[in-house]
Amino acid sequence: MDEFDWSILTVPTPRAVVRGQLEFSWWELGQRLGTVTQDEFAWEPGPGALSVRRRGESSAPRAFGVGEWVVEWPASGADHPGPRTIAWLVAHLTDVLAERYDWTFGDHEARRDSLTYSGEVGPAVAGLTRVVDLWRAGIAAMSDDDIFTVGFSQATEIDQQAPFAHLVAHVNREIIHHGSEIHTLTDLYRVRGGTHV
Repeated sequence: MDEFDWSILTVPTPRAVVRGQLEFSWWELGQRLGTVTQDEFAWEPGPGALSVRRRGESSAPRAFGVGEWVVEWPASGADHPGPRTIAWLVAHLTDVLAERYDWTFGDHEARRDSLTYSGEVGPAVAGLTRVVDLWRAGIAAMSDDDIFTVGFSQATEIDQQAPFAHLVAHVNREIIHHGSEIHTLTDLYRVRGGTHV
């Protein structure tokens, strides 16, 4: 992980504000992901935890992804997804960032069910890092005016109707929210000495 560039926090523009939050949040999460073991990655913190499993091994109501691995998903309309593994959280962040990047700076094709995931910590973290780096570079290359362009991203109906800064802030919240869950799960796993529920 590169060091966080603290100088961005001295730049008085809206784009710098959302970039600073993005860069710092990813810097913190990236450092933690660099220490996650395969056992931690796949640890199920509770019965029925959603995870990333080999195709044909999932009993979840829905599953997404192409290739050897699928990401489990709760039933449509479920109030709460229930417990989730770090593998699931990394996969979810990957689909959020991949869709938003592609529908903003790319070919307007990527969707959750068209992506390739992994249940192995190395490839999964590398895949997330790659798409986060693309997202970061895309935002870094924008002008300050672009950050308020309505419909700059076409990822969702809301994105199409909102100034782009709202989407950047939303993705930042996803990284902060799920990054906090990843930190908590690794802390719990480590304090329990790696034992399973």
